[in-house]
Amino acid sequence: MKVMVIVKATKASEAGQMPSQQLLNEMGKFNEELGKAGIMLAGEGLHPSSKGARVRFAGKSRTVIDGPFTETKELIAGFWLWKVSSLQEALDWVKRCPNPHEDEGEIEIRPLFEIEDFGDAATPEIREREARLRAQVAKDKRG
Repeated sequence: MKVMVIVKATKASEAGQMPSQQLLNEMGKFNEELGKAGIMLAGEGLHPSSKGARVRFAGKSRTVIDGPFTETKELIAGFWLWKVSSLQEALDWVKRCPNPHEDEGEIEIRPLFEIEDFGDAATPEIREREARLRAQVAKDKRG
């Protein structure tokens, strides 16, 4: 199963406070462990929401809302994509993770949908298109 491991933002991360050299070193070591275990598919930190934007949808209407966004407990400071055997395996890895913030923090784990999860709504045509897209993305990554 694939999961997104979401590092929640804090007031400090939203203020643009950069991690210490020690934390960068600890996270680098943790990421190396994830890589050696064959779990990590991707992982990145995000700039504060002040550098981002949102698009609100209402029917056919689109409204752009510039950051910053005020509710930090709902914002994301970074993420990983992992391939694990179970939610428990992901939890076990997160428990080993260095605290991503100098103070209190929170990490959320969410399984990703697989095409099979959509049942009959995922027609053979939709499944074929999904497979082609994934093959193209993999090819683009290889160069």
